[in-house]
Amino acid sequence: MNNTPPHVDVYFSYRSPYSYLAIQRLFDWAQNDGLDLEIRPVMPLAVLNPKYFLDANPLMVPYVFNDAERNAEFHNIPFKWPNPDPVVMEFDPVHIPDEQPYIHRLTRLGVEAGRQGRSLEFTREVATLIWNGEVGCWTDGDYLAEAVGRAGFNLSEMDQAIEADPDIYINIIEENHAARHEVGHWGSPTIVIDGEPFFGQDRIELAKWRLAQNRSSVG
Repeated sequence: MNNTPPHVDVYFSYRSPYSYLAIQRLFDWAQNDGLDLEIRPVMPLAVLNPKYFLDANPLMVPYVFNDAERNAEFHNIPFKWPNPDPVVMEFDPVHIPDEQPYIHRLTRLGVEAGRQGRSLEFTREVATLIWNGEVGCWTDGDYLAEAVGRAGFNLSEMDQAIEADPDIYINIIEENHAARHEVGHWGSPTIVIDGEPFFGQDRIELAKWRLAQNRSSVG
């Protein structure tokens, strides 16, 4: 019998409301089923390809705002659009500045958490801080340091590790982008079960079904 925990990759953006809406359910799934669930941080589309939003149907942005809110209400998940937005972005007209002080740091911190083997714990705490609306401004005071601490990390030490060799983190993020493309998707959250992608917070149950099906076929 193979006692190795099943491995699941999740390509996760700290700016994606749907990634946040998935994170507690992903955490619970990993805990309840004994999964080796790894968060693989990726940059949001707004930074990877600013033209995506410039060229998008003007109905897309208001739809996403409304849809995220109703999904949060449906799943009884506290939700409020972050202040500040992890991606600095202007609307009407859409403009995405080159200078992005938040999302690069968050994504690299997520990579460092993964390098220390606790990407899921880190991501649950940090995404919840950013998106649940319990604090007025998630960058104020010690909120981020405290969230990181709840996941078992020291924020200053993580920042120092990243500053010492930022290319490590840049390369890992690029590898995550390439790996997500290789399995056949571009968005987040994307859950990968044995090389098969499942995109969106509304695909968790389908991913669970597939994993159970795959495990039964080999066991």
